[in-house]
Amino acid sequence: MKRSLIALAVLALPHAAQAAACPGNPDALGTERVLAVDARSTPRVGRKHFPATLPLAPKEVVLTFDDGPWPGTTASVLDALHRECVQATFFLVGQNAAAHPALARREIAEGHSVAYHTFSHPLLNRMTAEAAEAEIDRGIAAVDTALYGQHGTAPATPFFRFPGFASTPQLLERLSQRGIVVFGADLWASDWNPMTPAAELQLVMSRLSAQGGGILLLHDTKAQTAAMLPALLRELKKQGYRIVHVVPAGEQRPARGGPS
Repeated sequence: MKRSLIALAVLALPHAAQAAACPGNPDALGTERVLAVDARSTPRVGRKHFPATLPLAPKEVVLTFDDGPWPGTTASVLDALHRECVQATFFLVGQNAAAHPALARREIAEGHSVAYHTFSHPLLNRMTAEAAEAEIDRGIAAVDTALYGQHGTAPATPFFRFPGFASTPQLLERLSQRGIVVFGADLWASDWNPMTPAAELQLVMSRLSAQGGGILLLHDTKAQTAAMLPALLRELKKQGYRIVHVVPAGEQRPARGGPS
């Protein structure tokens, strides 16, 4: 499961060709390109929390989902992504992956990146460094076991997001030493607040317009987000946004119009 980390690389295919390849949806949003991320050159990304972010062009968006997998809502999110032939990154809570392994495996099977969000979603800056790292490792083990039936000494996908973005300098340095990229976000849907799907769509599009694109944080555990996502994907297409799929450096998957 361990992947070697090599220099930052970008693989791209023409967007029109990918959309045309989307089964049953010739006007699909599709995935514009694949961006391979190496912890040595890009250890932390997301301008809401860190000085740097991913090397994205204007109107490029990376879709990320936290806290799943969750019955009902995660499947709806995956259905919406599947219809538009879009790949995203899911940061899984270990106990949810252990409880719902089929949903986690579906994410991998449909070409998404699956990464880690601790085992039980505590705020790690309120724990000792040793306890926090143990929580991270327990989450990695649970997710990889759900996905692959076993886990190794290194994560299968070296991407991690802190619950509540509650990091510490010591933990950030430790994850960097381990070759794990820490994801923040450039903007978010604020979907932890109750709102209608229409209100959430308006909020996300206004923030995207202000930012010009970036790493977008959503939650596949939220019914309002699952209900909003089909309209969001169509609006992204309408307004000329392009989807970038992030993968670990060394994972040489081509960009595709449709899921595997």
